[in-house]
Amino acid sequence: MKRLTVEEFREAEKMPLAVVLDDVRSMHNVGSVFRTADTFRVQEVVLCGITGCPPHAELHKTALGAEDSVEWRHFGTALEAVNELKGEGYTVLSVEQVEHSVKLPSFSPERGKKYAVVFGNEVKGVHQEVVDASDGCLEIPQLGTKHSLNVSVTAGIVVYAFARELMF
Repeated sequence: MKRLTVEEFREAEKMPLAVVLDDVRSMHNVGSVFRTADTFRVQEVVLCGITGCPPHAELHKTALGAEDSVEWRHFGTALEAVNELKGEGYTVLSVEQVEHSVKLPSFSPERGKKYAVVFGNEVKGVHQEVVDASDGCLEIPQLGTKHSLNVSVTAGIVVYAFARELMF
């Protein structure tokens, strides 16, 4: 299947995207995000606040080793991470249903730019101060009775949308 080794992955071109997890409680969700990040060669995963970090057995259960290939770092808060990423030249977009958010199908990332997407806590979403510090917000249109998706599902949809535009 021509899969990359961990060493080849580390040397391979990455999508200019950082995935930021803001107080994500479930280690299974964190592991799933790592696996998605590996699949689409995301630059890094940024773990914030109470979000669990590798090594951890529950995280590994869904990451299946992706926590070894994908670069990651931890910040005390997502606001600290956002400020650092902005200083590194990233355009920061929170994934949240707010006034003036851009519907994901209407968003086209620009080649040559670096992006960071912030995903929030399973109950409360992205912290308001992080939304306020972001350069904008993205929203996945939803047609059913529910107004939210699981954070790992949301990350998969959003990361794929970026990969479709920037990597394929």
